[in-house]
Amino acid sequence: MDMNIQKYMAFISTVEYGSFTKAAKLLNYSQSGISRMINDLEKEWGISLLERGRSGVRLTSDGMKLLPYAKNVCREYQKLQIQVDELNGLQSGLIRIGTFSSVATHWLPNVIKEFQKDYPNIEYELLLGDYTEIESWILEGRVDCGFLRLPTIPELETIFLEQDKLLVVLPEEHSMADCEYFPVKALADSPFLLLGKDENSEAAEIFKRCGISPEIHFTTWDDYAIMSMVESGLGISILPELILRRIPYRIVAKEMEVPAYRKIGVALKDKKSASMAVKRFLDYIEYR
Repeated sequence: MDMNIQKYMAFISTVEYGSFTKAAKLLNYSQSGISRMINDLEKEWGISLLERGRSGVRLTSDGMKLLPYAKNVCREYQKLQIQVDELNGLQSGLIRIGTFSSVATHWLPNVIKEFQKDYPNIEYELLLGDYTEIESWILEGRVDCGFLRLPTIPELETIFLEQDKLLVVLPEEHSMADCEYFPVKALADSPFLLLGKDENSEAAEIFKRCGISPEIHFTTWDDYAIMSMVESGLGISILPELILRRIPYRIVAKEMEVPAYRKIGVALKDKKSASMAVKRFLDYIEYR
């Protein structure tokens, strides 16, 4: 620690506790060491900071004027040390992320690329799963944070990131491939390929809300399997716009006449107790 900072802390502690003895005990110095540091300050500044007496010490008028500045210097020094410690802690480490395929494919490469520029020695572990699996991984501590559809379970802390439009995907030769907006009722007119594993999927929620019951021929959590099957004419589906970027499949994506969206966020079990690497990583999500 800088010697001047030590002197300022000796001065502040002596004033706060009213004696050299108590300040020495707090700062782990001898009483004479505390007294000597304050004497050095008084010589350097050419003023008297404290009045000494049998009942202890108290500030002089000059000391009273300078005390707030000394406190401010010490506060700023502590902030500096926190930043130094944080940066040292980011020289290595592991960030474990739960995610689904569209975020892993289209967001995380950009985020990690920017993060690595500043913290090149951090390692990453990506676990791909559905929303329910990612929620469980976060709660169990298997991952440090995870990307989810919001709202999620109340036990998690979340940060909203973006609203992702849901689109109907059709084979190029489908009779409604040229329509401007796809009628929701028409979802029941073709075999349906469901992205998801249960009634909580985005498409299932649309069916429930609109009172329709499509004939579901296939269910999976693999976006790309859905797109390949749509391309082959096996049915139609509903997919998030995010996964439909830069796709190699010959399919058509259409907005629905009643717009639908999913809200994407990042979730943690407890942001305050997250590692510094994870906290800093969250700051880079804007680069998605």
